[in-house]
Amino acid sequence: MRYTTLVDAETLARQLDSGWRIFDCRFELVDPFAGERAYVAGHIPGAHYLHLDRDLASAVTAASGRHPLPEPEVLAAKLAAAGVGAGTQVVAYDDAAGAFAARLWWLLRWLGHPQVAVLDGGWTQWHREGRPVSHEPPPVSARGKFQARPDDSMWLSSALVLERMRSGAGRLLDARAAERFRGEQEPIDAVAGHVPGAVNLPYLGNISGDGRFQSAEALRRRLIAALDGAAPGETVCMCGSGVTACHNLLAMEVAGLSGGRLYAGSWSEWIRDASRPVARGS
Repeated sequence: MRYTTLVDAETLARQLDSGWRIFDCRFELVDPFAGERAYVAGHIPGAHYLHLDRDLASAVTAASGRHPLPEPEVLAAKLAAAGVGAGTQVVAYDDAAGAFAARLWWLLRWLGHPQVAVLDGGWTQWHREGRPVSHEPPPVSARGKFQARPDDSMWLSSALVLERMRSGAGRLLDARAAERFRGEQEPIDAVAGHVPGAVNLPYLGNISGDGRFQSAEALRRRLIAALDGAAPGETVCMCGSGVTACHNLLAMEVAGLSGGRLYAGSWSEWIRDASRPVARGS
């Protein structure tokens, strides 16, 4: 069976010796080394670590947001070195409700590799169920044959988002917390507020009380209300830097609402150009 959205801990535990490739994506924006320390202290057996800044993004430029898309060939080489090939099932996890694991999920799909899933409940659920933990690096494996085939129709530039904003086309969903969206708080970026016309859909609303994703039916109800008649294929997801926006795109796939696209630069790129309009409030 191929997993393309979510996978539960029980299923992953049964597949630890099956050739699946597992990636630990734990990260903290306020402490960029916290994820690596957590990985060393204990991780799912066989998991490789991928760092948000170094591996799942490229270098920041004067015009980019905080997490530009990685160079396709660079990321492909890292995945191949970990043994990922054309038919390899990949699983990503973190300890932040999937906030960072969803970034790898989206990136692999962008590169033409749909056999990727996020561990539902992540490290927290794995630990809660008493699953095995390793303190050793993953065994050396044969290099995979992974060829990047990026589909750049899956994401939008700032120029295209500005064009859509002015025309009123589609729906722009912002995954940030409500206080940041309204411009009441901005702990990370230099300017507070949101893109005019955007709708706030905080990514943590996709998660149930036990830390796992809500059911497909519940997600579908939430998303359809946010879309307000817009087609999934006319929907663009954004956040602060193009990371947690992927969580909403994953939720759309789980809910059967395929076709949403990513505003890759998101808010931190939008505000690089002072001529782009900024809205505040609800």
